[in-house]
Amino acid sequence: MKPDRIAALMGKELREFRSSPAAVLPVVALVVLCTLLPFVVVVMLPRITGESMASDRTIQQVVAFARTKLPGLAGLSPRAAAEAFLFQQFLFLFLVAPIVGAVSLAAYSVVGEKQGRTLEPLLTTPMTTAELLIAKVLAAFLPSLVIELIGLCVYFALVWLLAAPGVGAALFTGRSAILVGLLGPFASLAALQMTIAISSRVNDPRSAQQIAVLLVLPLVIVLVGQIAGAFVITSTVLLLMSVGLGAVWVLLILFSVALFERETILTRWK
Repeated sequence: MKPDRIAALMGKELREFRSSPAAVLPVVALVVLCTLLPFVVVVMLPRITGESMASDRTIQQVVAFARTKLPGLAGLSPRAAAEAFLFQQFLFLFLVAPIVGAVSLAAYSVVGEKQGRTLEPLLTTPMTTAELLIAKVLAAFLPSLVIELIGLCVYFALVWLLAAPGVGAALFTGRSAILVGLLGPFASLAALQMTIAISSRVNDPRSAQQIAVLLVLPLVIVLVGQIAGAFVITSTVLLLMSVGLGAVWVLLILFSVALFERETILTRWK
């Protein structure tokens, strides 16, 4: 496997995305929604109703339980602890947005080339199937990653400006770093690799995009479960999940290479 070949194909894919900015609009729209929604729930609604989040008995019980699992909440006032807990949980939204948005890019990356009859030249080059598929995955992943990082910077800046004192500092923990720096990227890469694998066998990009539900649904369940107080995922568990998803991505690379069938894919597709 030669990195220069992967980089060359990634450059080609990224130039195509740049020439068609509308391709990344789903990612932008989702990141904007994920950035603003927590502030509507945690900051605006309490100010409109005049009732602090900390006054809710359910939130009090959930935060009291979370204090034993999340060291960042220690020493905060009830209001600040409630806001810090909720803002930490809403970080899971930044795992969902890149997956949903980038999957559309990955699906069209293969299906679109088959429809445009531009896949044949790639298959006649010395580039291996693994190099081709990894390049397409990374090319779809990088724009989403950049947009997510911009959204995270805005998110943390707004927390410092709008949340109670101490909430911003409470978000800068090892747990948050693992969540957005390891778990999120590996979840996106795994979803994208599976999307690329499936798109090599179908002629409708929407069929390949449905694979994102397999990873998005569990992440949404985790978010709802933590806010409801059913459980709290610690840094150790997040790290183990990240390692597991990294291993899944490697296995999916091998699976997608075996599924691609380079020599017959074009003759079988109609």
